[in-house]
Amino acid sequence: MEESRKHTSLSILMTTDTVGGVWSYSMDLCKALLPFNIHFYLITTGAPMQPAQRKEIEAIENVTVYETEFLLEWMDRPWESIDASGSWLLQLEKELQPDLIHINGYVYGSLPWKAPVIVVAHSDVYSWFYAVKDTLPPAEWDEYYTRVREGLEHADYLIAPSKAMMQYIRDIYGVTIAGKVIYNGRSGTIFHLEQKEGYIFSMGRIWDEAKNIQLLVDAAPRISYPIRLAGDNKFENNTGTTEGANITYVGKLSLPEVAAQLAAAAIYVLPAKYEPFGLSILEAALSGCALVLGKIDSLQEIWGDNAIYVSTSNADELASTVNELMENKTLRNHYAHAAMKQAQQYTTTAMAENYLQVYRCLLQQKQLIQQEIL
Repeated sequence: MEESRKHTSLSILMTTDTVGGVWSYSMDLCKALLPFNIHFYLITTGAPMQPAQRKEIEAIENVTVYETEFLLEWMDRPWESIDASGSWLLQLEKELQPDLIHINGYVYGSLPWKAPVIVVAHSDVYSWFYAVKDTLPPAEWDEYYTRVREGLEHADYLIAPSKAMMQYIRDIYGVTIAGKVIYNGRSGTIFHLEQKEGYIFSMGRIWDEAKNIQLLVDAAPRISYPIRLAGDNKFENNTGTTEGANITYVGKLSLPEVAAQLAAAAIYVLPAKYEPFGLSILEAALSGCALVLGKIDSLQEIWGDNAIYVSTSNADELASTVNELMENKTLRNHYAHAAMKQAQQYTTTAMAENYLQVYRCLLQQKQLIQQEIL
């Protein structure tokens, strides 16, 4: 650790989005790499920053933020916005001359960058459709596929937050570039354990079929305990139901509010059909919640025997599992402690060290190539 601090400072141009978990990931990575003399030029996309996001980013010393209104590649008709942004991004690179380009997405990987390019596969429409719908996306997504594949083909390095996600991307897009699985981390300082109350908690994009929170809503009439839901329940043309006699919808919460809910929740439920990593699950584990998760490869990879897994389509099974866990305090405490112990390996320090290793490797390769040319 001390040796790494002696290295020459690096500057990285990074894209992020303000819509989902990529924001939390980006903030934690920037903070964790501050001691290593790394500065980030952060380009926000997707939507304007919320006041809490703006406050959070202003407190990070090693970040210069460039707020934009560029659309994300999975949004409705994004290509005019994305095409218009390309020349702006390349001009920004020319002005800033960063050492590396870190893209939390895909399509910008095809731009003629001067610096080495890393693409991080946080999520993807095609793998979403395979996991959630068990089919290919409709033809309207053909351009998305072409653009994503081009971005991947022109990138220098691929990172994914789980082996399952890496396999998805390689299988779907035929990617052969070098890559590495780097598990996400979350700072444990804000998440804490308190006296547990008798309620179940779930949060995320309630409108998103991948999160499958609707299965918990469907199971709610057969669950004998109160349920609290948090997160967006609508986005564009998508909506999610949050109504039920034993359901309290608490809306979209700030980070301290999320931490308070998780600290008091007995069980965290996310019966996801598709979840490349799941930061909210990690937050719940750090808060001492027992985990009830969808039985999918990525979550089993990350949590092993330290969570209970349920079918992603059986509301009866979910209800009986949650009721049994609530009624059996010994079993619930066992899974809560197991999840918390497992969560200790997914630290921001470990994540940062892995990214730092990749950054340095790419820069060394670039230097070797330049020496060969000379």
